[in-house]
Amino acid sequence: MNTSGATSEKGSGLYVTAICLVATLGGLLFGYDTGVISGAIEPLTARFGLSDFMKGWASGCVLIGCAAGVLLVGPISDRFGRRLAMFLAALMFLASAIGTALPQDITTFILFRFLGGVGIGIASISTPMYIAEITPARIRGRMVSVNQIAIVSGIAATAFINYFIAHAKGDPAQAEVQRWLTDTGWRWMFATGLVPSVVFGVLLFMIPESPRWLVEMHREGEAKAILTRVGGGAFAHAEVAAIQAAISQERGTWGEVFSRRLRRPLFLGIALAVLQQVTGINVFMYFGATIFKSMSAKTGVDTGLLQQIIINGSGVLFTFIAIATVDRWGRKPLMNIGALGMGLSLVVMGLMAQSMTNPEAARGWMLFLIILYIACFGLSVGPVTWVILSEIFPTAVRGRALGLATFFLWMADYAVTQSFPIMDAKDSWFVRQFNHAFPFYAYAGFCVVLLLVMVLWIPETKGKSLEEIEASWAKPGEGR
Repeated sequence: MNTSGATSEKGSGLYVTAICLVATLGGLLFGYDTGVISGAIEPLTARFGLSDFMKGWASGCVLIGCAAGVLLVGPISDRFGRRLAMFLAALMFLASAIGTALPQDITTFILFRFLGGVGIGIASISTPMYIAEITPARIRGRMVSVNQIAIVSGIAATAFINYFIAHAKGDPAQAEVQRWLTDTGWRWMFATGLVPSVVFGVLLFMIPESPRWLVEMHREGEAKAILTRVGGGAFAHAEVAAIQAAISQERGTWGEVFSRRLRRPLFLGIALAVLQQVTGINVFMYFGATIFKSMSAKTGVDTGLLQQIIINGSGVLFTFIAIATVDRWGRKPLMNIGALGMGLSLVVMGLMAQSMTNPEAARGWMLFLIILYIACFGLSVGPVTWVILSEIFPTAVRGRALGLATFFLWMADYAVTQSFPIMDAKDSWFVRQFNHAFPFYAYAGFCVVLLLVMVLWIPETKGKSLEEIEASWAKPGEGR
């Protein structure tokens, strides 16, 4: 993937695709490290005798790490480059895969789970930011959405791997297999992340640095060579000039992030990041097996993991639809359709959970509604949120601003992850009053808020260069 000698007048779509696919391995590991807990949480709970609070903490501590990671990635990526930030994430993933597979106590597990979260936080920003900065506007939405495919593919992969590990010694319903899962099986679930971590780290040496970052570092010759391979000579010349003009108006400091000029995009970016999470997606990703286990005494880990495969697989499928449509239909239509569909699905789930008298009979309908919800998320809120967040901040402060927005995203994710086991506990006030329905109603309410934010305040960014989007913030109302 060396850029030397590239003179194509049209650029190479294959070159851009290859670069982006390497970068999206960060998204794959992002999904893998967040999703692996779904199959491991029940054996882990049994192994260490976790309370409802500690069960939520064992799942959610990774998200505190994510929040820490996004605060680090801005200064690192703005000073040392996007590629180095991604390599640091790969090292964190590798350390976490080893450390979470070996602990003899829950404290050590949480420490390495937290470290993996730092890697996720770094990857969650550096990967979409890198892709947005190296792709032309006409395909940027598609390419950033490919990263979401990688994320949900990583989550789906954990469901398959967890399922097969759970069956490695026979039927998980058998007592001796359950003992193996409790003692050893869950360790293999975390250890399988080692190989993709190494592959990601090695392949990062084969891709170029972000051309926008290179221009900011006054390395215009390198940037122009990369952009020529991406879109041709004329594209490279125009793009470098546009980047230079935008950077000349920026200071690249935290003061710039909080400046009056960027107040609106910063507020909207944070709001969008938080709303992506508080609409409940990761409850189904992290606790899907637990949800189905709690619905019926006959539903054990085996069935729960199998249904988790179906749930995660549907997320992958519908994210492909988002990739095919985000640059044609635009960001806003997809987000509006998705938020509406998610909200309606959650309301019906809540009504079913509240009136449920036969959990076994209702399980099929609940699975259908969860798949519908995941489909709406995969079509819109999942990938398109990251597309918008990667587009709306100026080049010089993109790492810092995107990091701040994503910090709030991970904190919202943690709040949802930590609170769900407590709200869904058998003896909780919420279950006594709503019979497991309350979380669904709460997440549906946030879907309504998300829809209002999209309709009223988020501008359409389809087809605009990053510099055009940046300039539009100086003109209130443009792009809506």
